[in-house]
Amino acid sequence: MEEQGFFYRDTWAEIDLDDISQNVSAIKELFPEDVELIAVVKANAYGHGDVQVAETALKIGASYLAVAFMDEALALRKKGITSPILILGATRPEDVSIAASQHLTVTAFDMEWLEKAADHLGNDTLSIHIKVDTGMGRLGFKDEASLKKAEAFIENDPRLLFEGIFTHFATADENDDDYFKEQLHKFEEMLDILNRHPRYVHASNSAAGMRYPAARFNAVRLGISMYGITPSQEIKPALPVPLHQSFSLHSRLVQVKQIHKGEKVSYGATYEASGDEWIGTIPIGYADGWIRRLQGQEVLVNGHRAPIVGRICMDQCMVRLKEYVPPGTAVTLIGKQGNEFISIDEIAEKLETINYEVPCIISNRVPRVYKKDGEIVGLRNNLLRL
Repeated sequence: MEEQGFFYRDTWAEIDLDDISQNVSAIKELFPEDVELIAVVKANAYGHGDVQVAETALKIGASYLAVAFMDEALALRKKGITSPILILGATRPEDVSIAASQHLTVTAFDMEWLEKAADHLGNDTLSIHIKVDTGMGRLGFKDEASLKKAEAFIENDPRLLFEGIFTHFATADENDDDYFKEQLHKFEEMLDILNRHPRYVHASNSAAGMRYPAARFNAVRLGISMYGITPSQEIKPALPVPLHQSFSLHSRLVQVKQIHKGEKVSYGATYEASGDEWIGTIPIGYADGWIRRLQGQEVLVNGHRAPIVGRICMDQCMVRLKEYVPPGTAVTLIGKQGNEFISIDEIAEKLETINYEVPCIISNRVPRVYKKDGEIVGLRNNLLRL
C-alpha cells in the first residue's frame, strides 16, 4: 500500500478539480486572446494542493505559475512541473544561481538586491520580473529614477533577462476605486519611462482582472477566484461570472452518547447540558486548523445543522445532535450536504477574517482528496510522505 495515498483518520478535505477547471475557463473567456493567465499556486495552492491545481490550471489555459518563495517553486519542479514559475516574493541574492539552474523567474524589487544577485549569479541566464510599488507599500521600486537604473543594469548584463514587470493593487476588491485608479495611473507612468516593455506586463489579481479591462495589460494573475472563492463579499454582486467553491471539509462521528441535564462538555466545563442531549465526537481540532474560535459554529450531519458545543480540542470537537445517529455518520464542516451548504465565507465570518485564510489554515494533518467527474482521481496525505 502506498501510504501517502491513504489515511487512517476519518477527516479529510475534498478538492473538486472540475470546479477549478470551470472557474479558470469562465474567467479566461473574459479576456482577449493575447492576455495570458498566471495561475497563483502559492501556499500549497491556498491549501488546495500545489501540483494538482497547477496541472489543472495549465491544462485549461494558464501559461505561467506563481508562488511566494523559492521552496514552493522547487517543490513544483520536484513534482514534475516544467512550466514557467514566477517567485513573487524576495529570493535571497545568494540563491539566484539555484533559481537560474531550475529555470525559475525571480522578482527584482530594488537596486541593492539586483547588484547582490548579479554578484552571486554564475553563467546561467536569470529571468527577472521587476516589481513596482505603486501604493501597496510592500516590495518594489517606488520611483522612475530607480526603475530606469534597474532596467539599464539588467540590459547591460547578458546573464539577466528582463522578462516582465508587475505591480499589485491594494484595493481592487473594494467598491471604492479611487485608490485603485491612482495605483493604475502610477503603474502606467512607470511603464512609459521604460526603453521597451518586457514580454509580460501584469498588474491585476483576480478582483482587478475580472472587473477592470484596462488593468489587464497582457497577463493576469489568477489566485483566489480560481478556487471559487470571491475576492471579497463587497464586490461579489459585481463579478461577471459565477464562481464554484472547490474546497470542502469532511469527517465522521466516532462516538455518540447521551448526556443529561447539568453534565458538562469539554475543557473548562463551559458547556452544560440543559436537558437530555445527544453529543457526537468528531476527530478534528485546532491542530488541524479547525480553531477554537469556531466553537458554536454549525456542521452538517444527515443534512441538518448541528452546533459545536464546548471548547474545540487539539484533535477533536463535539457537536449537539437532534437525535441519536450511529458512529461513522458523515459530517460536513465546509461544503454541501443534502439541501444545506456551509461556505468558506460563512466560516470566515465566524472567524472574523477573510475567506482566503480559511483553506490556508487547514493543516497538513488533513489529507486532500481530489475528485473529477465525481470520482476520486488522487489523494495526498502529507503526514505519510517519505
